[in-house]
Amino acid sequence: MTHQLDHAGIAALVPHAGSMCLLDHTLAWNADSITCGAVSHRDVANPLRRGGVLPAVCGVEYALQAMALHGALTAQDGPQAAGYLASLRNLDLGAERLDDVTADLLVEATALAREARSFVYAFRVTADGAALLSGQAAIILPPEPGA
Repeated sequence: MTHQLDHAGIAALVPHAGSMCLLDHTLAWNADSITCGAVSHRDVANPLRRGGVLPAVCGVEYALQAMALHGALTAQDGPQAAGYLASLRNLDLGAERLDDVTADLLVEATALAREARSFVYAFRVTADGAALLSGQAAIILPPEPGA
């Protein structure tokens, strides 16, 4: 799709508010995948930093937000409800930390399986072509109120 979103547009569709909305903009998306850009890994006020360091494993949260955004964009029925990470598989860390990466992050997520309230995505986070982390995540959405 050609419709691009900035940080404010993303924040309106994901269940993450304020500085916890980590994605900066979308680059591309379609029915099966999404690619987003992020710059918040360089922000000294990033809420995931501990002791001034943003461990590479925090890139999983960037990928989860891309998945939530993809769900909202493809469902086209408003913001994505908060979900639960049910499983994380094949996590491969190609870096120790993200805060020292000077380039923007490229966050890619591809849907592998989708059911009514559960999803499986493959994800990859890179910067300047270098793989920082990749893996696969399963997300479960809670039942809708009154269901």
